Amino acid sequence: SLVWAARPGMLFQEDKQTRLHPLSLSWVLGYNSSLAVHSLMDGEDRVLLYVSSHTAVIHDMLGNRQYHLQGHTNVISCLCVSDDRRWVATADRGPDALIIVWDSFSGIPVRTIFDSHPEDGVSAIAISQNAKYLATISAGTVQRVCVWKWTLPTEKPMCSTELRPEFGHQDYVIFNPQNPHEFVSNSKTQVIFYLWGRAGTQDERTTSPLSLQTFNSAVGHFSQSVFHFNNSQALTGTSAGKLVVWDTVSPCTPSKELQVKPHSVKATKLVPVQKDGLTVLMVSESCIVTGDVRGQVKFYDGQLQLLACYSHSKVGPIQSISFSKTPLDPPGASPACSTSRTGSSQPFSDSSNSVSLTLNRNFILSTSDATVLRVATDRANFEKVMEEAKKSVNAVACHPRQALVAVGSHCGLLKLWDYQQTKHLVSRIFPEAGIQCLSYDPEGYFLAAGFTDGSVYILDAISLQSSCKEFKFSHGPVTHIGFSHDSEYLATADEKYSVTVYKRVLRNGSRCWEHLAGLHSHYKPIRSILFGVQLDSNEPRLLSLGEDRQLVEYDLNGSSEDHLVVLHRDRIEQVAVPLCLAWYPQLSTESFILTANNCYKMKLYNTTTKMCRKTLLGPTYGSPLEKIQILPTTNATDPQKCYLAYITKDKVGLQILPVDGNPHKSSAFICHPDGVSNLATSYDGRYIFTVGGSDCTVMKWEVNLNALDAAASLGGEDLIPFYDLLDGGKEGEFLRELEDYFYYAQLRSHGIDTLETRQVSTHIPLEEIPSVMRAMGFYPSEEKIEEMINEVKFSKYVDTGEQVTKINLGDFIKLYINHRPAFGLSMKKIQRAFQVLGYDNENGDKVIDRGDLLLLLQCRGEHMTEDELAWCLTTLLGKHPGEGGSDPDTYDPSGAAALTEEEIPAEITAEIFAADILGLPVAE
Repeated sequence: SLVWAARPGMLFQEDKQTRLHPLSLSWVLGYNSSLAVHSLMDGEDRVLLYVSSHTAVIHDMLGNRQYHLQGHTNVISCLCVSDDRRWVATADRGPDALIIVWDSFSGIPVRTIFDSHPEDGVSAIAISQNAKYLATISAGTVQRVCVWKWTLPTEKPMCSTELRPEFGHQDYVIFNPQNPHEFVSNSKTQVIFYLWGRAGTQDERTTSPLSLQTFNSAVGHFSQSVFHFNNSQALTGTSAGKLVVWDTVSPCTPSKELQVKPHSVKATKLVPVQKDGLTVLMVSESCIVTGDVRGQVKFYDGQLQLLACYSHSKVGPIQSISFSKTPLDPPGASPACSTSRTGSSQPFSDSSNSVSLTLNRNFILSTSDATVLRVATDRANFEKVMEEAKKSVNAVACHPRQALVAVGSHCGLLKLWDYQQTKHLVSRIFPEAGIQCLSYDPEGYFLAAGFTDGSVYILDAISLQSSCKEFKFSHGPVTHIGFSHDSEYLATADEKYSVTVYKRVLRNGSRCWEHLAGLHSHYKPIRSILFGVQLDSNEPRLLSLGEDRQLVEYDLNGSSEDHLVVLHRDRIEQVAVPLCLAWYPQLSTESFILTANNCYKMKLYNTTTKMCRKTLLGPTYGSPLEKIQILPTTNATDPQKCYLAYITKDKVGLQILPVDGNPHKSSAFICHPDGVSNLATSYDGRYIFTVGGSDCTVMKWEVNLNALDAAASLGGEDLIPFYDLLDGGKEGEFLRELEDYFYYAQLRSHGIDTLETRQVSTHIPLEEIPSVMRAMGFYPSEEKIEEMINEVKFSKYVDTGEQVTKINLGDFIKLYINHRPAFGLSMKKIQRAFQVLGYDNENGDKVIDRGDLLLLLQCRGEHMTEDELAWCLTTLLGKHPGEGGSDPDTYDPSGAAALTEEEIPAEITAEIFAADILGLPVAE
């Protein structure tokens, strides 16, 4: 097998990650600085292992190559590495949490454990010295500890135990190197020792919480624990810079009962090794190694006598220490104490060969401020390997003409990367505020940055130096920023629902930027700002879209200093909330604006009239589209072939254009499980970049359009993909019922009682669309009906100048699928409405008074007349008093009020309204 034949260093000998999908992870920038960074190889091949979001990255630092261990759908919460650096175990927390054991030589997952801790996933994991066993601790409120023999093909642990809440949240675990049947875990306040047997039994030895009175000294919070290398003792580091020494307490008179139970463990010493808090505690060979909040690494012998100290003035609090597997060759004399840029050092004696061996190993440091350093012990040399963002990364922008990507974070760090060579070029730190958004101008000369304090910087695109003094006209964090096509205007949107415009002007013979005007143009968060070009000229136009459902267009030419003029204000949604906006490619004679809303619908609006011309089913991958960008194309042979890049809450995807509701024309992949905040596309359309906000990572995705086209072709042509979206498919009862209603609508249009010869047709008049839609269980509003009819009526108007007056069955199926709710009727929506509109009755149920409900139906939303309401209710209740019961226009409402009081209770619950009045099926 590939695993059996795998050897160290062969992972990067060939490109094992074949690009078979529309999007493939190509590179990762940034890592989870709260987890350890491990040294897999050190020497000619310098290879690190770290976690970025839901991916474990094996990074060849010298060869500038990465291999990605992908398999988790949630953010990886913990990882561990075997002593021989071959086996890597990763675990996550969240729904469908996994534990995966990887072979680091081949990159192959050799074992996956499902449902290990189904409640909340895993918070801590450790692997035994012999690499046979895993110990895991769940992340739930009530924690469970399990031991697994991962080489066995079973989903059940060898043994497990449940921890009491008073033990505190256990977040660290480690095996005893001398005994794989013993391990220890700790929380901030308590340490637990475990002993498990081959029969599957497990005992825990809890320690009493230490107080100020225990040793007449402050103990501090526990950080990490470790077993001593030469006796039965264990050590725990604390935030007060002390080491707690634990030892077993043997019974004075052995008895049968005591022989069965493990000996108790007691804190015997509290050793104050330093004043600064200890963050890392580990054993290497015959040394006890500590790392602290000041970035110092200290080596102690078995008696806790200081042997060596390594420190650097610019190293932050240490998160992890990882020693190279092999010592330096040949072993040289290691400096007993080494200080870099911190002053003189005091040497310490070292007579042990094993200690000398430990001090002769290089090691990797990772810090809590997202810096990774390599320390060469023979020269006391600190080499910075990585320095990444220590706070949320929300801003990303690609250069319009070069292979450059700019990334900004909330810690004020702005980095410029050559993404073709995966090489860092230049960076700049803004200490005053965090970077929220970035945008290049179309020519690639300027890079504009919006900050969390409302300031805006316009920088040189390459050097990142300021081109002018910063602006601060926004009263809240800048959320969106963009240039016009001619680079003459710059617009921003902020969290205070305002749009601000800057203009490039000529001053004293040179071009500079100045503030033009701003406007509080929305009353809910702004989702997009978008520059475009006027259809009849080369003048720029500016639009903004908000969660208030308003699409606002501004008159840039008519605006003057401190006066931003609104040209048009259009409400583009009735119920749904629009989330993003883009110019639709010119794929037909008519020009469109493309939007996506929170109901999984994409809509096309005429760029001039803002009339909704088409509603289409968008990608349905767990959450709506949050941001969209037209993918730049370099396909000269077929310029009509266009694609859309998008992000949802946690995924990145591609959509083939034109959009038509075919689900096979889109695909999506998990990119940032805790939330993706932004995306950018390369100038040639070959790469998509996503940033994950709180996970502090940037992911570079390679685009393979052939794979997407192949998937769309395999999905079928014409109506085949749409049949699959109907209940039962092409041969199902639902489609047969739809055909019956369709032909019944033909009879209605010709007249039910006519005796004339009927003309059989494959079409129905547009006026029959609402009736057939409702018969199929889709109940559109009057505005929605008008949109559907207009969509069909004007579908050929631009090309032929004629209106369409009828629709065939195939087009009706597409219309139905694209307009109906993406996930059908939802009882939750009705219950939510009753939560808002109703009150609690004596039984504690949310109810609406019958009179209030009738009044709401006549006065709110799309108003119903009293006659319409009476006709609807009597029809729904199966009664038709009076004349003309089948037609609301000729209906006589006499007697309807009495019927309403008789059939409808005085207090109406959501269930009564849905089941008894509307007649909808309600799940038990």
